[in-house]
Amino acid sequence: MRLDWFPLWLSLEVATAATLISLALGLWIAWLLANRDFAGKSAVDVISTLPLALPPTVLGYYLLVVIGRSSWIGRVWEAVAGSPLVFTWRAAVIASTLHAIPLLIKSSRAALESVDIACERAARSLGASEWRLFWRVSLPLARRPIAAATVLAFARSLGDFGATLMIAGDIPGRTQTAAIAIYDAVESGNTMTARVLVIVISILTASIVLLANRLEKRRCGY
Repeated sequence: MRLDWFPLWLSLEVATAATLISLALGLWIAWLLANRDFAGKSAVDVISTLPLALPPTVLGYYLLVVIGRSSWIGRVWEAVAGSPLVFTWRAAVIASTLHAIPLLIKSSRAALESVDIACERAARSLGASEWRLFWRVSLPLARRPIAAATVLAFARSLGDFGATLMIAGDIPGRTQTAAIAIYDAVESGNTMTARVLVIVISILTASIVLLANRLEKRRCGY
């Protein structure tokens, strides 16, 4: 029986897109939470953490409400793109992003808060703007834990199931990711497909975790 590799390739593409989006948004939110005091900061912190605690089906339901065809976002998207946003690979990217971004925000915030304040004060005293300070001082000093968090966010995106199933569906050749394909294979008794995909995903995840562990190791130099 010929094995369909589409779910694996789709999962890799979705995880890559979700990780890039999570990195861009997550770093910005993490920097705000680490360096700024503003009204509603606690609310932002809670909301950014909720996807870690909520059941995937609850998260998927919220996404259906927000980007479904009956929502204003869904209607605007359909009017511009000519097709619904839900039950597409783009919906899978949104689900995976929401699944991965809390991890990246939490880890990046901790990394940015651990940066030596003296280094940042010295940069400000030399006239560095906040933008230059972030890119030239804060980010380089926190790059290793942030890189490790990014790798783990990719792994988390790769394995999303519940939220993706609810808003992207299970359409073979279109929205069926590896996690969903494994579930379908087990339900239909296709043990060969299930085993192969499970082994491949396990090897990929183990490699990602190993890479994250290496990135988290601190180099000591004198």
